[in-house]
Amino acid sequence: MISHARTDVGRARKMNQDSVFASSEPIGVLPNLFIVADGMGGHKAGDFASRYAVKELVQMAEYSKIKDPVLFLRVAIEEVNSMLFDEAANNPDLDGMGTTLVAAVIVDNTLYVANVGDSRLYLLRDNLEQITRDHSLVEEMVALGKMERGSDEYRSQKNVITRAVGILPTVDVDMFDIPLQECDYILMCSDGLTNMVSDEEICKILQTTDLLEEQTDNLIRKANENGGLDNIAVVLVEPQISEVIV
Repeated sequence: MISHARTDVGRARKMNQDSVFASSEPIGVLPNLFIVADGMGGHKAGDFASRYAVKELVQMAEYSKIKDPVLFLRVAIEEVNSMLFDEAANNPDLDGMGTTLVAAVIVDNTLYVANVGDSRLYLLRDNLEQITRDHSLVEEMVALGKMERGSDEYRSQKNVITRAVGILPTVDVDMFDIPLQECDYILMCSDGLTNMVSDEEICKILQTTDLLEEQTDNLIRKANENGGLDNIAVVLVEPQISEVIV
């Protein structure tokens, strides 16, 4: 397994409020760990929220005795949510802060994913498939049949999220598990990428080279060429699953 992670401030922001972590090697009892967080809540608060969430999750992984990846991800994110909420309650400068979060672990050729907010995880197999679901106002309206995805109204309200880590005393975490196949690739990213680069463009970039570093750089470059209106976070993972012979 190999991975590569990078963030970029973009062309419009002065501070980078995105944070990433990628380890193909064991972290505590976990065989690997990958995280993307996109902070919100003001100049200092958003930066603090994303970095704090990533740091605490990694530390929890290092010391946790929970071997089950689903249980670990859920318990750890719920704990980080409580800790961030308390930090904001005790510091007026951090009031209202929060962060999106998508985290993943690969165990025995199965991808386990947790997400809160609108940072995404994609699986590239024959096509690029979004595995996570955006916790956003526009996606809720689309599900209710009250808005068309891609419309002007959709684009104008796309950044309004309905769920984040640290905003409320408790948090709902979506969980996914995906059996992996030979030649699968995994992309995790903040909306600074997906708001600037279409899924079709992302898929084309990921299919042009086998080097994860080049793919990461090309995705960030394309987001900046298309405007770079937000911070950009990218984590790419090549699980290198061996073909299973039955």
